[in-house]
Amino acid sequence: MASNPFSDTVDGNAFGAALLDPERPAPAGLVGPDGKHAPKRFNVYRNNVIVSLRDALADSFPAIKTLLGEDYFNALARAFVLAHPPTSPVLIWYGGKFPDFVEAFPPLAAYPYLADVARVEWAWLQAYHAADAKPLDPAELGALPPDAIGGACFAKHPAAWVLSSDWPVWDLLRVNRFEPGTDIVIDLATPQSVLVSRPELDVELMMLRPGADVFLQALFNGETLGEAAFHAQQHSADFSLSDSLSDCLSNGVFEQLIVNQTD
Repeated sequence: MASNPFSDTVDGNAFGAALLDPERPAPAGLVGPDGKHAPKRFNVYRNNVIVSLRDALADSFPAIKTLLGEDYFNALARAFVLAHPPTSPVLIWYGGKFPDFVEAFPPLAAYPYLADVARVEWAWLQAYHAADAKPLDPAELGALPPDAIGGACFAKHPAAWVLSSDWPVWDLLRVNRFEPGTDIVIDLATPQSVLVSRPELDVELMMLRPGADVFLQALFNGETLGEAAFHAQQHSADFSLSDSLSDCLSNGVFEQLIVNQTD
């Protein structure tokens, strides 16, 4: 939380509680530089803190801000800030609960796709700040004996995320964040799944092929290549193992190949 710029005589817990609750009066004992009680000064400071947190959310969720409009987004962000004050001084990590908050916000019930758009934006932020790691060299998989490939497992790259959605999240993000002005017809009846990765310096997003989200989630959960392919094929008859695996390797989704040893 923000430091107390007024007086060391004010209880820190009371100061913090009042800082993000506009209904609370200025804490008792709070004085300004002139030694006088300073409720107006505190209110200005409280507003600045809320605005800073609101702006941090706007930086993390620009597509949501575009979709809702600035005024509505500011009101929504303020409601979130008051309900979920930060627990860390590092603002880049503030907002992890925002997608769930959007999903549960009653006035937005008619726009159920917003929460998944926010989840992809949060995954983008996680990927951007993820630890550096060298992606798996596809040649390592190619060097395996054919009878060992199906039993191979993979360690996920720290910057790789998969998000499955019942909504056209990729198209919504293209129009409202990554490719503004693009002439795309958005069909809300079209589900889309998105891969978020950072194979080199920049975060990249791509829409996944049919069944590839199930395939990747299974691999991320520690299943073997053969098991993951089976689940994906059961989920989608259009699943292509070769194409989906090629997408994964070319986008740096894995960090390490794990070969199960058998006697």
